[in-house]
Amino acid sequence: MLIAVGGNSLIRAGEKGTVVEQLANARRTAKAIIGLVAHGYRLVVTHGNGPQVGAQLLRSERAADQVPGQTLDVCGAASQGEIGYMLSQSLQDEIAIAGLHVSVVSVVTQSIVSANDPAMKHPTKPIGPFYSRTQADERKRVLGWDIVEDAARGYRRVVPSPEPVEIVELEVIRSLMSQGVLVVGCGGGGIPVVRQDGALHGIEAVIDKDRASALLAAQLGADIFAISTDTDYVYLDYKKPTQRPLLSVTATELAEHYQAGHFPPGNMGPKVESALQFLHAGGREVVITSYEHLCDAIAGRAGTHVIPDREVVTTKLRVQLEAPVGGR
Repeated sequence: MLIAVGGNSLIRAGEKGTVVEQLANARRTAKAIIGLVAHGYRLVVTHGNGPQVGAQLLRSERAADQVPGQTLDVCGAASQGEIGYMLSQSLQDEIAIAGLHVSVVSVVTQSIVSANDPAMKHPTKPIGPFYSRTQADERKRVLGWDIVEDAARGYRRVVPSPEPVEIVELEVIRSLMSQGVLVVGCGGGGIPVVRQDGALHGIEAVIDKDRASALLAAQLGADIFAISTDTDYVYLDYKKPTQRPLLSVTATELAEHYQAGHFPPGNMGPKVESALQFLHAGGREVVITSYEHLCDAIAGRAGTHVIPDREVVTTKLRVQLEAPVGGR
């Protein structure tokens, strides 16, 4: 199983994001995850890093007159180490309490994107703090940033959000899993890199964590892709009088709801897209719920469950039967 931990699992609404707060939240998240380890699941845990990267960028900018600034890919790497430390430590502590014998490691992970991805020419992902019009114009002129106005709250920098096409550390993660190690990786969707002339180069971009998690889960051959978010279920007509939860749906049904506009791009939309991506690649099930209900959801007692529909299952079986002997 791959579990994608949402940003709310580390910094909850109304919190400042102090280390003390994040460690306390990481511990609660770890307790839910270890419940699955006790039931025999081999796990990879991925996580978001939006607030932490924003804080890294702000520190870098505020201290630019004293130390060299950091690029977005380096800030992403730093946040992976920061969050990986807190999650790994929390997981290790909960493993000890449960009397289990499982090793934990955090892997700083790179995600390859295409330099020709259309998103590279159309930055849309807001990052960092808000600026006044004067501050924004100055940064656009001096630093060449793309700036957009954000809902009358000010101006923010936007960067590309390209699709991940390859996880650089895939085989390392696969090897660790085969040895029974619980892996924390692919934080924040992975550090965005491109391959040019046989070498990897970091770029100023942000990769959606759920899309990268879906890719990693599919390439690892995970059976279940679990997405931990801030709601217990995926809802239709969310926050409207007609709101209703989805309990169990097929990929086709979920895609129809998506096309009908039920899942906003900045909220549940990417999670639904990632769920469909994982099932299309051959995954068996996607579970979407809050971390508090994770164990119950995996046991089928809570959360939204998305499964391949009959046509998808039949097609997959036919492909397997027609594959050459020894083929995958």
